[in-house]
Amino acid sequence: MEGITKIKELTPESRRVNVLAKVLEIGEPKEINTRFGESKSVTEVVIADDTGKVKLSLWGEQASSVKDGETLHVDNGYISLVRGQMRLNVGKYGNLNESEEEVGEVNKENDMSEKVYENNNFRRGGFKRGGFGGNGGGRRDFDSRDNYRNNDD
Repeated sequence: MEGITKIKELTPESRRVNVLAKVLEIGEPKEINTRFGESKSVTEVVIADDTGKVKLSLWGEQASSVKDGETLHVDNGYISLVRGQMRLNVGKYGNLNESEEEVGEVNKENDMSEKVYENNNFRRGGFKRGGFGGNGGGRRDFDSRDNYRNNDD
């Protein structure tokens, strides 16, 4: 597969990434209140490749199709920060599929979701590339930035 981003290459600015990784752990679904007054279910799934691991936020029914140990292909994913920590998201413009290509050995030591980034200026003009900005690039319905933070634009 072309254009695959390795997990260790992900940054808080990562947009439009394609990630191939194995499911290590599926968390329990949590209900989150969005800043739009809606309640949504989010499940955090730990995925890994040979360079590291990261938490993948799956919204609503996305989580029901994921199985422990399978290899996932995240197409057109993006990174958001949750309490300063990176989360990979699929969003409404991306796709999540089981991959026929297997990920063999995984690196469980390099946890990319462990590091805390300063994100108090994240939405206020800091990173505007890749359709990012005032309305979150049109990702209003499944955008974890909106679900975890109470910023009003």
